[in-house]
Amino acid sequence: MRSQEGIVERHYGMDWLRVGAFALLILYHIGMVFVPWNYHVKAPALVHWAVVPMLAVNAWRLSLLFLVSGFASRALLMRSKGLGDFTRNRSFRLLVPLLAGMMIVVPPQPWVELLTKHGYDGSYWHFWFADYFRFRELAGLALPTWNHLWFVFYLWAYTMVLTLAVALLRASWLQRVYDRVFGTVLVLALPLAWLVAVHALWFPMVGETHAFIGDDIAHVSYFPVFLFGFGLAGSPAAMRAIRRWGWLGAILALSGYAFIAWCEIHWPHGMAHWAVRPYLVAHAVQQWGAIVALIATADRFWNRNHPMRATLTEAVFPFYIVHQTIIVVAMWLLLGRGLNGGTQFAILVAATVAGCWAFYLIGREIRPLRPLVGLRLHRPKRPGATLAVR
Repeated sequence: MRSQEGIVERHYGMDWLRVGAFALLILYHIGMVFVPWNYHVKAPALVHWAVVPMLAVNAWRLSLLFLVSGFASRALLMRSKGLGDFTRNRSFRLLVPLLAGMMIVVPPQPWVELLTKHGYDGSYWHFWFADYFRFRELAGLALPTWNHLWFVFYLWAYTMVLTLAVALLRASWLQRVYDRVFGTVLVLALPLAWLVAVHALWFPMVGETHAFIGDDIAHVSYFPVFLFGFGLAGSPAAMRAIRRWGWLGAILALSGYAFIAWCEIHWPHGMAHWAVRPYLVAHAVQQWGAIVALIATADRFWNRNHPMRATLTEAVFPFYIVHQTIIVVAMWLLLGRGLNGGTQFAILVAATVAGCWAFYLIGREIRPLRPLVGLRLHRPKRPGATLAVR
């Protein structure tokens, strides 16, 4: 398998890109507290202008996470003893923290949302014992819920489909086709055309539900990107093409974002009908252009090791599991204290970083907790593993 599945060597850049993508996601969720978009808890004074900088990452943040997860899956498959070992390992590493998160980490989020938006007056423990596991809606909220952990289930499902495909096909020619197609400018043009079709033709103005069943726009957006990342991990030709065309990706991303920002500033209360389709095209252009530019940047400038890299790559999953609960609860505790938005934002950043590190470090040191926080049951000799196979 190794000779047929050849993988990009010593690609520390993708490790750093993964760390950066998750860090950006945490900041994005903190920003969600302050903008007028729907979120579990909102600051008393919304900052409408913050929508524009939030849109700088809105289009590509989740697609990038699925891409680097696909890249990592290829590396993990190469390390595994076989497909069975890979399937068992990925199921354990993803489903155990998902279930633990839904039972322990996530519940404070709907409780705070019910308190602040729907007048719920029960204590947290009353909510957890009496209402959270009702398996029906309460004030429009489906309980229990996975909230931000939808990403974990989607990743597991995509991984299982991928594993089945690898088991059935076992065709090295697929990688050769991938190399031939994406080793050219098509690495930029072909996914871009797909995303334009998704957003502007097939699902115009359709939002994601994160309920998995019926979330068609999410699946046609994220599963192909996940597969692209899996193929990229074994394709030096595609990586070279990305590096070659990264500058054009950056120009496309900036151009798409410029149009989106102009629309948001020009029509703050509702876009003109004629601009909707160009807006959706610009969204797709920004989405893939930014991803190509970021991978090219990581490959060119970040492809080096650092003493903190291993720890950070290990920490990102525990950070992801707990970060949103910390944000929601911390913001709830800040309500009614008369603090301005800048102070609230600074406190949320500090509390989230500190809380995530505590969650990771405690879970890392207590063996029974390790799988629950998204870590391997047995602590490796060196924490964290590079996405690359050397």
